[in-house]
Amino acid sequence: MNPTDNSTIRTQLDHRTIREFTDEPVDKQTLDTLFEVAMRTASSRSLQNASIIHVTDQAKKDRLAEIGNQEYVRRAPVYLLFIVDGRRAAGILEEAGKPVEPAGSTKVFVEGFTDACLMVQNVTVAAQALGLGTNHLGNVHNDEPAIIELLDLPKYTFPVLGMTLGHPNQEPQIKPRMDAQLRVFENSYQEPESWTQALADYDAEMTTYYDLRNENRREDSFTNQVITKLSPGGRNDSKTFEVARAQGFDV
Repeated sequence: MNPTDNSTIRTQLDHRTIREFTDEPVDKQTLDTLFEVAMRTASSRSLQNASIIHVTDQAKKDRLAEIGNQEYVRRAPVYLLFIVDGRRAAGILEEAGKPVEPAGSTKVFVEGFTDACLMVQNVTVAAQALGLGTNHLGNVHNDEPAIIELLDLPKYTFPVLGMTLGHPNQEPQIKPRMDAQLRVFENSYQEPESWTQALADYDAEMTTYYDLRNENRREDSFTNQVITKLSPGGRNDSKTFEVARAQGFDV
């Protein structure tokens, strides 16, 4: 059997970001199933230091759209925020008369962060298998203190990724990805003599992709995007660790 004939793999290979959804709600049974999928996701040390905030308050969704500078978030039927959650562990330690500081350790933060990312991807695959569309929102890191205040995130918690999902109301192109040989290495890290030359074909392919967010204009080449986004003046001044420390984490 060809692995790509598998329905799950076909769904994953067909992944595309959906930002516009129909007005059809996502029913409770489907949501509960997706939440159960999230709960069954692999977890570091089985401590399950990641949780989900399901935002149903329209005023809060409107504010999230403002924080992320993404108008379409207002219209999404479902908004989920995946968070590091050391609060539960802190509560258990406190009730046992133990020091709570380990719940804010670097290890717990990293484990909770990776657990949350795994949950996001697991829910994404499940949602897409059900015919739903999803969008991952890293813009929660545009203003983490605002997210924390808006959603009453207590000490030992931290936002990781947002997600909107619903019934798709658009069909964007599948976004090109670079060849696996540039990202999958055997036994050790490997670099070409020139990244620019190695990425020339991918650069050309990227310019054929139309981004529906940008008046359906073609994308810039990948290497130009790297230069633009990672040059001085770009959005690279994140105070993530500073905010995480304010939330009680030793990072």
